[in-house]
Amino acid sequence: MKFAIAQLNPTIGDLAHNAQQVLDAARQADQLGAQVLVTTELVLCGYPPRDLLLRPGFIQAMAQTLDRLAADLPHHLAVLVGFAAANPKARYDGEKPLFNSTALLQGGQVQQVFHKQLLPTYDVFDEHRYFAAGQGPSSFTVPLGDWGLRVGVTICEDLWNDEEFWGGRSYTRNPIADLVAEGVDVVVNLSASPYSVNKAQLRASMLAHSATRFRCPILYVNQVGANDDLIFDGTSMAFNRQGDLVARLPAYQAGLTVVDYDPIARDLHSGEIAPLPTDENEAIWSALVLGVRDYTHKCGFKRAVIGLSGGIDSALVAAIAAAALGPTNVLGILMPSPYSSDHSVTDALALAKALGIAHQTLAIGPLMADYDQVLDPLFAGTSPGVAEENIQSRIRGNLLMAVSNKFGHLLLSTGNKSEMAVGYCTLYGDMNGGLAVIADLPKTRVYALCQWLNQQVGLGRNSAGTLALGALAKGSEGPVAGHGTSPPTLIPANILTKPPSAELKLGQVDQDSLPPYDVLDDILDRLVQRHESVADIVAAGHDAAIVDRVIGLVSRAEFKRRQAPPVLKVTDRAFGMGWRMPIANRWTSEAKLLPLAK
Repeated sequence: MKFAIAQLNPTIGDLAHNAQQVLDAARQADQLGAQVLVTTELVLCGYPPRDLLLRPGFIQAMAQTLDRLAADLPHHLAVLVGFAAANPKARYDGEKPLFNSTALLQGGQVQQVFHKQLLPTYDVFDEHRYFAAGQGPSSFTVPLGDWGLRVGVTICEDLWNDEEFWGGRSYTRNPIADLVAEGVDVVVNLSASPYSVNKAQLRASMLAHSATRFRCPILYVNQVGANDDLIFDGTSMAFNRQGDLVARLPAYQAGLTVVDYDPIARDLHSGEIAPLPTDENEAIWSALVLGVRDYTHKCGFKRAVIGLSGGIDSALVAAIAAAALGPTNVLGILMPSPYSSDHSVTDALALAKALGIAHQTLAIGPLMADYDQVLDPLFAGTSPGVAEENIQSRIRGNLLMAVSNKFGHLLLSTGNKSEMAVGYCTLYGDMNGGLAVIADLPKTRVYALCQWLNQQVGLGRNSAGTLALGALAKGSEGPVAGHGTSPPTLIPANILTKPPSAELKLGQVDQDSLPPYDVLDDILDRLVQRHESVADIVAAGHDAAIVDRVIGLVSRAEFKRRQAPPVLKVTDRAFGMGWRMPIANRWTSEAKLLPLAK
């Protein structure tokens, strides 16, 4: 028999469109001779639906859409569809009102409903807010001649509790072990697992371990696309009883494949195995391009506007936007001030030419003078400082928002994770925007990604065949903006080599205010990502005074991060919905216990 797995890209709340995707996949699976089609977690409403789940009308409409979908599907095909089901016990027993569920649709009806058993409440997940835990094991039978194939059904987190793989359990139950004990022949998993660096490899290792341990084939189907700050890479996979990878769908794009099950061998045959990105930078680039594309289109925008400073951050964001939306749909705005260096302007112009994007220059010197005049009575007798510097950033932010409002362009903010962590950014200035594209990339990764990007263009590569880098580089043949006769590039060489600077005063560079970025980023990684103590960070070779200063900056900048645009998440610890630090907070270092006042 044949299993079809459909890696779909739902839009949250668009029930009709999401149902149509399932229907289209079912018709394709039927044409390919499949008996069972597996889709993704909560595919009918899109994941994560968050507080839409608190609206009774939304849940009712989802149930009605599910019934209509069941009637429209090929009647002989068994289709597993993720949706949110009402919990009839909630009113009486104090349980949550919903289940995170999977419906088995066949013969024009909902035949069975299975509920997710393990509900994650960590990082970006908050499923206990909405869902009651299901009770298992959950399975159904596919008739095959004189006998039936028993298919065990799990949903995302249900797979992530193998104590042998993780070295311990996060939950008391292991749904896979329970299903195997019940004698299922195959386990399927409907998932919506967000992307982060190297997570695809982690999932593959976990699935291979479970398949080998329990001698049971596993088909894993993951959502693809981006919803708000979360990016889903897809990378759906199938493993045979020996733990061998037998099928894989491409990362970062929707698709469907069919995997054969041999009832005599009681195992899966080898099918199509799509290659994965082999370089971390390629994977991150692909994820961010997908994130910008889906956020823009799902929010109803067609074009983007970006402030081009001639620096590395805005250069990378512009390149991502051009790849995601097409160069003709990106507008770069140059806003030089009296403190802007000549190379900032020429570098920004060279970048715009290399990317093939439109650009406009709006000089802000006269506006700065107007602000000085208006504020002079109040600021008289004081020395110029950060307040005056930030006025420049806020002027630029206002101009960019004016362009966004006037033409309906999405403003993409360009700050990186290092700046966001320590507050080296200006509220209502460079933090303005509808999406923070690289705010989960440390500055050192920004440089690495730009260098990788130039290498791909120099080699004439398109990076996984989906990013059209060649089209972006059409204007970059030969020397770029007087930077010599180096190979074709997208990011001008001077942007990669000059010291980073906000250029808000004469001669300013970032390292006037911050430690070198390689030092800062390592401290931040240990503090934010690994939760290391001050003693551990110092023991790793960092100066104690610098560590204390960085920790203080991170704590004091929380109010800024709370007002930032959504941050595209590419690490396990992003400044987004999974980061829940208090703003009014006096814990900045190791506890210093003082005697209480008498």
